[in-house]
Amino acid sequence: MKNILLAVPLRKFACPLTGVFSSEKVQTGEIREKIQKKYGPVNMNDENVNSENIDSKSTDSEKTFEDDISKNSTYNRKGTITSDGDILESKIKNNSSDSYSAPERQVTAKMDVQGSSIQNPTMKNIENESLSMNSGSSPSVPKKKRSGTSYIVVLLALITVIVVSIAAIFYGLGFGGNLGSSEKIAVIYVQGTMLTGNVPAGLGYATSEEISEKIRSAVADKNVKAIVLRINSGGGSPAAAQEITAEIEKAQEQGVPVIVSMGDLGASAAYYISTPADYIFVNPSTNTGSIGVIWTFENMSGYYQNEGVDHYVSKSGEFKDMGSTWRGLTDEEKEYADTVVMESYEDFITQVAEGRNMSRSEVKELADGRIYSGSRAKELGLVDDFGNLYDAIDKAAELGGVQGEPKVVYMNRVSLSSLLLGSESNDSSEEASQLVSYFEESPYGKILACWGN
Repeated sequence: MKNILLAVPLRKFACPLTGVFSSEKVQTGEIREKIQKKYGPVNMNDENVNSENIDSKSTDSEKTFEDDISKNSTYNRKGTITSDGDILESKIKNNSSDSYSAPERQVTAKMDVQGSSIQNPTMKNIENESLSMNSGSSPSVPKKKRSGTSYIVVLLALITVIVVSIAAIFYGLGFGGNLGSSEKIAVIYVQGTMLTGNVPAGLGYATSEEISEKIRSAVADKNVKAIVLRINSGGGSPAAAQEITAEIEKAQEQGVPVIVSMGDLGASAAYYISTPADYIFVNPSTNTGSIGVIWTFENMSGYYQNEGVDHYVSKSGEFKDMGSTWRGLTDEEKEYADTVVMESYEDFITQVAEGRNMSRSEVKELADGRIYSGSRAKELGLVDDFGNLYDAIDKAAELGGVQGEPKVVYMNRVSLSSLLLGSESNDSSEEASQLVSYFEESPYGKILACWGN
């Protein structure tokens, strides 16, 4: 036979069978009536339902119970709860041996009542801990407090991003790398056409202002033990070469050795600034040499004549418009131009002879403007050895007395700031030409210690 056990809390709880609230005083007639309506005719066993315990005291209890119900509109039940002596047990049995027929059910109710109240700490805890539910509404879910750890993690991540960004900017500007180390090697790039002026790095020009400033900064840092010039340049202005050479010699006077590492090209004015170095590294296929000076002029008089462009020139002296594009040079001007070029050339010869410990006659035999490969230049004594940038750094550490692995600081590697500046224009070469127009478009022509121009 199937036994259905329904356990319900004794106080203030909805009876699972009847749907009515049970109180400390239960009316047997009411229970029978409700059960019969829901399950059919039911026989109540008086020995299971102790009606004698339900006496005249029920009036006050029922009144109190009704007041409690009116004050509390929500009730909770999370499941069937059983506790010996603390709950009401209701059993519905199909008893074939009883005098009643099969459809009839027997309800046994046991109630342990002490006075008008029931000592049930389990139910009190359940009532206190259960979630209140309003009729027809879903249970409220307590809001989950966000852990303080998540805020700390986000804050640390933001700080890390900021610190890394600042470090990258300072590194690109030449302040990063191994700052704070006791012994350092400074690497300074000389890339592109050399000239005086202020042009951001990475636009194809190497200005004497920037190179000189980086050399001075390296010398001012007492932790810098040597300087490496990484050269990739076909030359440029003799004046720019002389300014850079002066700063190299000042560094050496301060006890800071200077080593040159040539890449693809280190010719003419680029070779000029290499000659005072303590050591010169090249690759076998590096193009170097091109010892000489050139002054170029442009005659556009035929173009102007075809276009009908006429010029009137008022000048204070015969040579004041020398090199102008509207006419060619006179014989006197050509002679004068040769004189100026030879003056710069003699300075170049002197610089090479002193820097490479050669006689002026030896240098002049080589200084006809020709380019030499790195291999040939080594045979002629124009350079010292083969090696790349890192060989030059090792040599710098050796000459600078650095113990162990050298700490390298790249003083003017192409930086984020220069790239951003270069990207402001749609064409960086166009922007660069505007910055150096004074040099490229000189009305007096261009005097260069430069190969290929």
